[in-house]
Amino acid sequence: MTENGLTYVTEAMRAAQGAWTGERTAPPITETDIRRWAMATFHPEKPPRIYWDADYAATTQWGGIVAPPDFNPFAWPLERPRPTAPGLMGARPDGKSLTGMNGGQTDTYGVPMRAGDLVSERRRLVDWWEREGRLGHTLYVRNEIEWRNQRNEVVRTRLSIGIRY
Repeated sequence: MTENGLTYVTEAMRAAQGAWTGERTAPPITETDIRRWAMATFHPEKPPRIYWDADYAATTQWGGIVAPPDFNPFAWPLERPRPTAPGLMGARPDGKSLTGMNGGQTDTYGVPMRAGDLVSERRRLVDWWEREGRLGHTLYVRNEIEWRNQRNEVVRTRLSIGIRY
């Protein structure tokens, strides 16, 4: 809440803060998935051998092919997850929709993903803050997405900020 008493923070946000939700699991990762991702993301260059050459990869500290850090096992879902519940990104007191934009994200990588891994995702609303800015009253919402493999090892954590005004 700002000095003038205006807030876009909803009761749904207060109730959801810190609670993990949205759990889902990607299909098992295959070497073909890894190879294709590497080819696409390194194009037109040849990707590093750790991502496609099993003989070479066997000689590395990983003992086999690993996925590039930006690999996304959720990239091609058969069904899209439902959008975030209304009110979790803030709301105007007058009922009008807020305009939103991406405020950036930071990824932290854990163990590399490998063929055969089952990666699970969960997300939570971490915190928020409000202030007056060039666009008027603005709400900043920080969310966290965590990926873990079947051994419960962290694969990636993403902190992102949504901006609503």
